[in-house]
Amino acid sequence: MRCCHICKLPGRVMGIRVLRFSLVVVLVLLLVAGALTTLLPNVREDKMLMLRREIKSQSKSSLDSFTLVMQTYNRTDLLLRLLNHYQAVPHLHKVIVVWNNVGEKAPEELWTSLGPHPVPVIFKPQATNRMRNRLQVFPELETNAVLMVDDDMLISAQDLVFAFSVWQQFPDQIVGFVPRKHVLTSSGIYSYGGFELQTPGLGDGDQYSVVLIGASFFNSKYLDLFQRQPAAVHALIDETQNCDDIAMNFMIAKHTGKTSGIFVKPVNVGNLEKETNGGHVGMWHRAEHFLQRSYCINKLVNIYDGMPLKYSNIMISQFGFPYANHKSKM
Repeated sequence: MRCCHICKLPGRVMGIRVLRFSLVVVLVLLLVAGALTTLLPNVREDKMLMLRREIKSQSKSSLDSFTLVMQTYNRTDLLLRLLNHYQAVPHLHKVIVVWNNVGEKAPEELWTSLGPHPVPVIFKPQATNRMRNRLQVFPELETNAVLMVDDDMLISAQDLVFAFSVWQQFPDQIVGFVPRKHVLTSSGIYSYGGFELQTPGLGDGDQYSVVLIGASFFNSKYLDLFQRQPAAVHALIDETQNCDDIAMNFMIAKHTGKTSGIFVKPVNVGNLEKETNGGHVGMWHRAEHFLQRSYCINKLVNIYDGMPLKYSNIMISQFGFPYANHKSKM
């Protein structure tokens, strides 16, 4: 019996050795499988990486580009000419055309048929012809910067690129090419005009307090803020079909506590109004235009319970003159 027991020991030893060997093999296989797994692409991680890159790209696009918003009425010939011009402007992300010819088909098919175009153009037909249609919150607007241009303004690419770079330094203010001002008269009534108006207590007329939005950059967040202004502001604009730009200056000055805008001296800006075949004459030709704007300023002072506009004499030029005597007839 003892001999038999001793004879069985080598078999047990062999079994243990086989078991150990098997465990080593399994362990090696697991290590190899783990190493291979780390080398294989992780689909979930790849998707997350792509999503992060897409978000980063969109964020960069929203900061480094701008959207052109142009409202038009009865000037299709000028519109097509201007759209062709602005397509070539660097940093332009998209164009939104606010089509105020109620009941008339926008020239979208004609524009598309003459493509392809480097920048997408979106036509937005309106139900009513209102001045403040251009200050809507457009769902297609994806950039922080809005370039708003009247439908008769031809601004050079050089001017726009420079003004956009200035706006990037002052994103809470309007950066534009056409300054105006208000003055408080001796009777306590405000008056509206250009540099030719004397500002009491501030020397010569080389001051401004308003930058017109029809040739300017501003932050897209102000479109939403404009919608939340008192109903009396919107009613005033609808009543006069005027003054939406003055209202924007009031709103921004009150919101920021700063001057509402910064004047950039343009090199090449032209008005093409006389070249249209549409027959529509700009409202600034109306006899009551400046009277209406003075009327609006006094009404807005009442609505906002004070005068938020502040004077500035800052002019930024491409040629390195941060301040100069910049009286202009613009």
